[in-house]
Amino acid sequence: MKVIGLMSGTSADGVDAALVEVGPGNPPALKHIYSTVFPYPPDLRQRILQLATPPGGSATDVCRLNAYLGELFAQAALDVCRRARLAPETVDLIGSHGQTIRHLPIPRKEGDFTVASTLQIGEPAVIAERTGITTVANFRTRDVAAGGQGAPLTPIAHYVMFRDAQKGRAVLNLGGIANVTAIPAGASPAQIVAFDTGPGNVLLDEAAFRVTRGKTDYDANGELAAVGRVSAETLKWMLTHPFFKKAPPKSTGREDFGPSYLDEVNRKAPSLSPADLLATLTAFTAETVALGFREFILPKMKIDEVAITGGGGRNPVLRKMLAERLAPAALVEPDALGFPGRAIEAGAFAFLAYLTWHGRPGNVPAATGASRPVVLGAIVMGNHRPGATKAASTSSAGAAAPKT
Repeated sequence: MKVIGLMSGTSADGVDAALVEVGPGNPPALKHIYSTVFPYPPDLRQRILQLATPPGGSATDVCRLNAYLGELFAQAALDVCRRARLAPETVDLIGSHGQTIRHLPIPRKEGDFTVASTLQIGEPAVIAERTGITTVANFRTRDVAAGGQGAPLTPIAHYVMFRDAQKGRAVLNLGGIANVTAIPAGASPAQIVAFDTGPGNVLLDEAAFRVTRGKTDYDANGELAAVGRVSAETLKWMLTHPFFKKAPPKSTGREDFGPSYLDEVNRKAPSLSPADLLATLTAFTAETVALGFREFILPKMKIDEVAITGGGGRNPVLRKMLAERLAPAALVEPDALGFPGRAIEAGAFAFLAYLTWHGRPGNVPAATGASRPVVLGAIVMGNHRPGATKAASTSSAGAAAPKT
């Protein structure tokens, strides 16, 4: 099956789109065909971030952006078809993660119920209507309904992309929030360890936007952090945040590490210069990643290689800090391991859409905390049924997915 994956992360900087081919096998084979990024206009990014940051916006804001992002996601899918020189009707599925605007995985009492929740927007009905392609979306909510945190959902795809018989590998995604999937050498999916480590770029981006008075919304090449000095005292205080003491499964978001948390840091250390603030925040991301490895991964397995993806992977200051802290594991480019880094997250949701269409679970309960493996997402039918449907019942095109 040919499947397009669409993804917009915590940083809300645009739509990542990846066209992949999912073939037969157990686990199914995953082949990259084409991928690209469609940046959001700056004003839209600020609207999304405002909506995603408590207290957020109104129901009207959510309603309008849900439809607008659906249009942009549909446009991204059609542009991928055009650039890959494929007619949309030859694409079987779209898997759309959408744009998270609230992630509340910690249960709270509501009436007679204990409720956890997560919300992604980018209306899948609009995507299916504009493209004609059957669209799978709202992946996280079923895992939450099954008692999980709805995150991370990419581990099973990371396993398919990067497992190795001889080497232990970790996939480190440095998006707005950082998450890691650790895969022991020769592992089965049940041996995967995956969780959010804490902030990735979210605090760096917010700090860069503030200290440059809106001239930039990220620390390009780590240039601001490179001339600053890490405040050991401030870093030590930041590491006392209760999230880092929790054992997996665990996930987080802008609710924990957004603008309000940066306000706390500024109140705690008001004398930090802009450069020292960026240096300290960069060290915070690196140290929390390393802490996650030390506490929850390395006691269980040996990691030989760490494949870095996400925007933070292009920050040389952050990479240097990570290399020092994660040694002797080597930092490697995902492309060298067989799958382009820019396509990993979008490709993962393409793969999850494939599993959903075939009625197969896509979550890893050990990673999310769900009570059981569940089929993820909701399906909005397009103008044609995916071409592999008939084959799935009579041939290896629908070969069993890895057991989770």
